[in-house]
Amino acid sequence: MPGILVADRGLQHVLDRIAIEDCLHRYCHAVDRCDAELLRTVYWPDGTDDHVFWSGNAMEFVDFCIPILESRGQTMHAISNIMMRISGDEARVQSYYNAMERVIRKDGSANDLTFLGRYLDRFEKRDGEWKIMARKVVIDSWRIYEDSCDWDRGIFGTKFEPGKRGAEDPSADLFDDMLFEPPF
Repeated sequence: MPGILVADRGLQHVLDRIAIEDCLHRYCHAVDRCDAELLRTVYWPDGTDDHVFWSGNAMEFVDFCIPILESRGQTMHAISNIMMRISGDEARVQSYYNAMERVIRKDGSANDLTFLGRYLDRFEKRDGEWKIMARKVVIDSWRIYEDSCDWDRGIFGTKFEPGKRGAEDPSADLFDDMLFEPPF
């Protein structure tokens, strides 16, 4: 999926930044929706991921992490404070993340855990497309809660459906296959 090439360096920098940020956001969407196919699009096939509990080839990381995420009742990843330096077809990117996982215990009860930290990424641009070449995950803080939210109780007495995985999530109708395309 080649990107747009422009003569103006400033504009090209902005377009590159948008493409890199889009890749970071697709990562969050893919892990939270347990979409292995989409998750593979954020890494180069020869890329690596050092995810604290697992380190190796990025495609093998996808195979490792999706079953774990599917065992969770729910996950939510958010990225902020994106700082990057782009030099030609390489970029160094630090992103803060806030991740929540709802762990389902053997007895069926649930508890939540949160991770706060940073993704330290080295991106490469090949054929006009930016993807992660190397990722290192840094955990700056974490917390394990003894319980989880009570979906039967709702918020202030109002019950609602949480987000879903795959085609059942409302975002599937919103984006369809558009997330597999470049942002411009």
